[in-house]
Amino acid sequence: MQIQLKGRRALVSGSTAGIGYAVAKGLAEAGATVIVNGRTEERVSAAIESIRKAVPGAQLLGFAGDLSNAAVAAQLHQSRPELDILVNNLGIFEPKGYFDIPDADWERFFNVNVLSGVRLARLYGQGMAQRGWGRIVFISSESGLQIPAEMVHYGMTKTAQLAVARGLAETLIGTGVTVNSVLPGPTRSEGVEGFVADLARGQGTTEKQVEQEFFKSVRPSSLIQRFITVEEVANLVVYTCSEQASATTGTALRVDGGVVRSIA
Repeated sequence: MQIQLKGRRALVSGSTAGIGYAVAKGLAEAGATVIVNGRTEERVSAAIESIRKAVPGAQLLGFAGDLSNAAVAAQLHQSRPELDILVNNLGIFEPKGYFDIPDADWERFFNVNVLSGVRLARLYGQGMAQRGWGRIVFISSESGLQIPAEMVHYGMTKTAQLAVARGLAETLIGTGVTVNSVLPGPTRSEGVEGFVADLARGQGTTEKQVEQEFFKSVRPSSLIQRFITVEEVANLVVYTCSEQASATTGTALRVDGGVVRSIA
């Protein structure tokens, strides 16, 4: 199967590193024109340069700004009013005990992880429907199904994304626009790599041993017993954005290494 997205316009929010970067690179490899987004011009320019080195001829645009801010999202829509593909990847996480999470953190997590995608889908979804083709993907998490006790506020936002994606899919019934969620499991992103390296140094052990201990004690249900790569997540997202995925909508697609103990 060859995925061809030439002529399609895509936005990946929060795409200067980690899963977002891998998705932007994957969409560019498939021929899409991709808007790379990050908070600063420096980060956006570095990501674009890196993707162009890996994908000669990649069609890339940049937009620096915090898309959890409604005014910034409106500014992006004004400058780039039409998209075919929207990948809502922007998100934050932070381990914190439930009784230590103040109202401000609940509100901040909901705004960044949920409302940023809600706003962008509202800005771009109707145009996709009018043109008769579109792909909207919310990057959720297995934490939306198995709420982690160490960060309930994060898990709550990932569950909320599943509800928004399903409801939006129902709203766009019969339009040619698909809406799905993708649920990665524990992934070796930029932040996780730094965390694992710090733990290894602090414990006087290797990063491999830290990884093994994590899956033994924290995520024992993982069937692959390792961190997922950002490329493995991106592969599923790119497929979900393709013409070939035209009958896949309103669903939650897992790339979680089998962490979720469910057959459905």
